[in-house]
Amino acid sequence: MPTIAIVGAGPQLGLAIARTYGTHGYDVALIARNQAKLESLAGELAAEGISAAAFPADILDRTALTQALKDATAHFGGIDVLEYSPVGGLQTVMTTPAATEPADVQHEMDFQLYGAIAATRAVLPAMREAGAGTLLFTTGAGSVDPVPQIANVNAAAAALRNWVINLHKELDGTGVQAAHVAINVSIGMPAVPGFPTAQPEEISPVYWDLHTTKRDQAELVFSL
Repeated sequence: MPTIAIVGAGPQLGLAIARTYGTHGYDVALIARNQAKLESLAGELAAEGISAAAFPADILDRTALTQALKDATAHFGGIDVLEYSPVGGLQTVMTTPAATEPADVQHEMDFQLYGAIAATRAVLPAMREAGAGTLLFTTGAGSVDPVPQIANVNAAAAALRNWVINLHKELDGTGVQAAHVAINVSIGMPAVPGFPTAQPEEISPVYWDLHTTKRDQAELVFSL
């Protein structure tokens, strides 16, 4: 069976993406820091008839992240789709552009860009050899249209977006798809009063579309 590896798997978008792919016959590798939470998600998916397994790793520990993806590959026999969507902002103090210092951006660069690069390097060689595969990377829509209140997070997200779109260009014609998803809504509940909110199940189908019918698309912005 084909396999999707979800890096940054959690109970909202990650779980919804797992369900979307799982209902299409995919095995699911769940990767994040907290093993107990991952095993709970895997059990929830198993109860729905979806084959899933937990591979704990701290995204900031690139050796551990690489090993988790290697372990998932060995467990399931390969990784056909990588989805990267860890949430690092909870550990980040938000800064405006004029108040931002290099240190204010560093954590988010480690979490968003450098983690994505490490995860990609762990799975891309096998995809290129097979001539098939999909690499999907998620940020907030501030990567496209930045918001002054979260300038440091937006800067790292924009760096990831630039790298993914460039990767999409490099992989053109290889059979491997790379795409960026920018989410312009709060997920599950409003983060800011009046800001549009969508449920994870409304968003997750776009990841299936990029893998199947929109493989020539380098970017998709989800808005209501």
